[in-house]
Amino acid sequence: MMAGLKMAIVALVIISVSLGGKWVGVGAQVHHVVGGDRGWDRSSDVSSWPSDRIFRIGDKIWFTYSAAQESIAELKSKDEYESCDVSNPIKMYTDGLDTISLDEEGIRYFASSNLESCKNGLKLHVEVQPEGTPEIPKVSRSGSTVSAVAAGPTSGSAHLIGSFILLAIGFLCYIVGV
Repeated sequence: MMAGLKMAIVALVIISVSLGGKWVGVGAQVHHVVGGDRGWDRSSDVSSWPSDRIFRIGDKIWFTYSAAQESIAELKSKDEYESCDVSNPIKMYTDGLDTISLDEEGIRYFASSNLESCKNGLKLHVEVQPEGTPEIPKVSRSGSTVSAVAAGPTSGSAHLIGSFILLAIGFLCYIVGV
């Protein structure tokens, strides 16, 4: 009996470690801070910020900005986005710290409500993938150079869950005396 329990525990540990700390069937919600440390700012390169990220249903994006100087418009179409037409937005964000849930698959468009800032690149589009889609490296082209960027982890929650499971298994081994 003890030998079978030992084998089961060893198998669980090996599986957990080989999955890199990700527990099968557990979806990790990722929180993306737009623009990273600089936030939503004219000096940051917000338009290229999402190039190495994957956005999935259930994730959230956070906008941080000076509410006295900026506000953000969520736009309906690519045409409005490209022309910086913020005259008929889906929603205006004006708090300076706004959290937006990515609840549906598709492309979402955001732009500075300040026309000059928008024309100077302070705008963002996010392509939301369905839950569970495989991570596919994004390819960017610059002149004659092509480079691939693999999406890295943006949240430690999956690793934390895997570590907790390993800790629980170790504790169980201690109690059982394996």
